[in-house]
Amino acid sequence: MTNFAIQVKDLSFGWDKNSLVLRSCSLEVPEGEFWMLLGTNGSGKSTLLRLMTQLLTPQAGTISMNPPVGFVFQNPDLQLVMPTVGADIAFGLVPERLSPIEVRKRVRQALSAVNLLELERRPIYALSGGQKQRIAIAGAIARRCRVLLLDEPTALLDVDTQLELVIKVQQLVKSRGITALWVTHRLEELNYCDGAFLLENGKVIDRGDPNRLKTKLVSETSS
Repeated sequence: MTNFAIQVKDLSFGWDKNSLVLRSCSLEVPEGEFWMLLGTNGSGKSTLLRLMTQLLTPQAGTISMNPPVGFVFQNPDLQLVMPTVGADIAFGLVPERLSPIEVRKRVRQALSAVNLLELERRPIYALSGGQKQRIAIAGAIARRCRVLLLDEPTALLDVDTQLELVIKVQQLVKSRGITALWVTHRLEELNYCDGAFLLENGKVIDRGDPNRLKTKLVSETSS
């Protein structure tokens, strides 16, 4: 029997009653797997993630996820709030009321997981876009998140850094048993996930093998 770390059932949301962004949207992500949510601009991808992180409230439907849940924004500058790398990751641990020694341990372990331990004392402003995204992911790892949601995290990155980030998330999912849902519109990123959902007009219209979905979309685009 498959255990699902993320379950979204019949979710509906709109900015007003006559304009729904999501329409009875449903999806399930198995524990410990890396899935992607694919769709064109305006299909409802980012809105769905904001509902899943409780930044928005649905009109109907239910959302169930294994806590704790981490969220990585498209623009990491929106979530990195402290002056240095180590301080930013430590700030996310404040609610847990850990000892200073445990905080330092968690911070260093998280930075090691994303291969950025040497940047612990680096000012946030001195980081590249790719490094900022990996620091945001390290923050989720430090909080020992079981579910990681990523909203088009490669959108502002160059091609080489895009590839580096998606491979790193794939490795973290497999090595740490994290469940990840990655929002994208880039077909090449489907090469690194376990499965994918296709969102269109606010509803999941297809799901499953990422290679099949990629082939389908390439065929539709070229026809």
